[in-house]
Amino acid sequence: MKFLTIKKRTILFVLTAVILLFSVIGACFVIQASSPKALYTIVIDAGHGGRDGGAVGSTGVTESELNLEFSLELKELCEEYGFKVVLTRKDMNGLYSLFATNKKKSEMKKRQEIIEKAKPDVVVSIHMNSFSSSSSGAQCFYASGNEAGEKLATRVQQALSTEIEHTGTTAKVGDFYVLNCTDYASVLVECGFLSNPEEEQKLCDEEYQTNFCRTLLYGILDYFEM
Repeated sequence: MKFLTIKKRTILFVLTAVILLFSVIGACFVIQASSPKALYTIVIDAGHGGRDGGAVGSTGVTESELNLEFSLELKELCEEYGFKVVLTRKDMNGLYSLFATNKKKSEMKKRQEIIEKAKPDVVVSIHMNSFSSSSSGAQCFYASGNEAGEKLATRVQQALSTEIEHTGTTAKVGDFYVLNCTDYASVLVECGFLSNPEEEQKLCDEEYQTNFCRTLLYGILDYFEM
C-alpha cells in the first residue's frame, strides 16, 4: 500500500511538472505573438551635420539643426505606427571620417552605406531650402527613373499641400546624391525656406514641426496604402 501511495505521488508530480512546462512554453508563444514585427523600415536622413551647417536663417539657426529636429520628430511619429526607423544622423556631428581629405564625399558615402545596410522600404531625406525672402512652401524631390520614389514623393507632396501654405501638389525630379545613390523608394523633402524670415519662424516652432511631420507621415501612409 505504501508503495502504491509513493507511485501515485510520483505520477502526480510528473504530471504537474509536464503541465507547468507546457504552460511556460505556451506563455512564451503568447509573448512572442504579442510582439509584432515592424510593418516597414524607414530610413530618415537628416541632411548636413558637423562642419556643414547648410543654409542659415536670419536668426542664426542652421539647416543642420532644424533637419535633425524634424527628423527626430518624424522618427517618433513613425514608431508610434509600428515602423522600424533607422536614422543616418542622431546628433549634430557629421557623418564624414575625420581623416577624409574630401569630407563631403566621405559623408555621402556613409549615408549610402547606412541606407543599403538598413534595406528600407522608403528613405526620407530632410532638408531646409534657401533662395529669396519671398520664397516659401515645401517641395519634394525624387530621382529620375525611380518609379517607386516618384510615387512616394507624389504622395508626400500631395499630403503637404493640404496643410502647408504655398505648397503645390507636384513633386519634382531632383539630382541629389542621397536620391541617386540607391534604388530604394526615396524622397528628399525641402521643408521650407530659411531665407524667408516668416517661414523661418514657423520652422523653428515645435508645434509647427509636429504638424509638418505628421502630415509628412500621412503621405508615407498613403504610399503604403494604409
